[in-house]
Amino acid sequence: MSERILITGIGFILPVGIGKEAAWQALINGCSGIAPITRFDTSAHNCRVAGEVKGWESNPLSKDPSRFDRVIQFALGAANLAIEDAGLTSADLGNPRTGVSMGTGLGGIWFAESQLKSLYENGTKKVSPITVPNVNPNAISTQIAMEWQCSGINMTVCTACASGAHAIGQAMDAMRLGRADIMIVGGAEAPLTPLSFTGFDNMRVMACHNGEPDKACRPFDKGRNGFVLGEGAGVLILETESRARRRGARAYAELCGYGASCGGYHLVAPQPDGRDAAISMERALSDAQLNKEEIGYINAHGTSTKANDLVETMAVKKVFVEKSYQVPLSSTKSMTGHLIGAAGAVEAAITALALYHGMLPPTINYETPDPECDLDYVPTLARQVHIKAALSNSFAFGNNNACLAFRKAP
Repeated sequence: MSERILITGIGFILPVGIGKEAAWQALINGCSGIAPITRFDTSAHNCRVAGEVKGWESNPLSKDPSRFDRVIQFALGAANLAIEDAGLTSADLGNPRTGVSMGTGLGGIWFAESQLKSLYENGTKKVSPITVPNVNPNAISTQIAMEWQCSGINMTVCTACASGAHAIGQAMDAMRLGRADIMIVGGAEAPLTPLSFTGFDNMRVMACHNGEPDKACRPFDKGRNGFVLGEGAGVLILETESRARRRGARAYAELCGYGASCGGYHLVAPQPDGRDAAISMERALSDAQLNKEEIGYINAHGTSTKANDLVETMAVKKVFVEKSYQVPLSSTKSMTGHLIGAAGAVEAAITALALYHGMLPPTINYETPDPECDLDYVPTLARQVHIKAALSNSFAFGNNNACLAFRKAP
């Protein structure tokens, strides 16, 4: 039988705060990180708000932007915080039994855009020779491995909004097979660039509450009209139970199950009946050997779009049937915005902290109930509870679905 996999470190670079404590306090207090965009001119856009990471350029974890794309900076910063939180040293990490598995949706798109602009304005000689390595999504996991000399498994998963969750699930599978004792896992995204933001804006999927940015993202609320883009990173340290116990490590939660599915339905729209999303949850429960009655919380994908929130509600009902109304779920995207490839990792870490602290973060801006979205979404205020197990959902473009299951730490 494979060993239990424990979460022993967490690092956040988020619009609501940098570092585990700052971000967690903001989340349980219902603080929004969504504000008008400052990084580029959005006057011609329908949506002009986002979840920006504040004060990053002056943060000691930031690096030279001419050499490191913003997404790599976020990944390195969050990894550093997670490693420090876990109490690991370079001696623990610099070996073939330590690996890295990260997720991203867009990779180094800021670097790509800046170099394309330089090519057209200044000619071929002004394009950086490190453009391709920086733009490549694999740079995210590679830079982390280089920083701490991790010589085990190294991969970056790119499955849109489920990337971070898939990266964690793949890492857990590798650890169960005995291929690693420690995995640095997570997701990073820096999508707030003119090209990517305009692409989403023209798709008409983003919220347009420009006058009230902190109320723009309103998952499951009847008045929801789109998601809010966010940036940042979430990194977790996964460690085998025997290794964690040997060094007396604190564990936030046990990562115990992973389910994945694909609806094969549409490049953007979710499968209307939620069947494929339900399958990923069923598979996570089965993999974790958890009964549905044991689940005390679901961190919802909850994007704040009309279709996604309805479909996720339907999927939860398919899985939990009559118990659906007794399982609280909340969308922390209401505060962070949607971090695309980093979302699944950030929300996995939040779920682990919910188990650890016995506190469920709220869905803010849930003001007008939608008759079709009629579950318990933990509206407005955090809720203190005693829960033994939880799920975290990630449903992506292309119907790429992932669900992670967690138990309270042994």
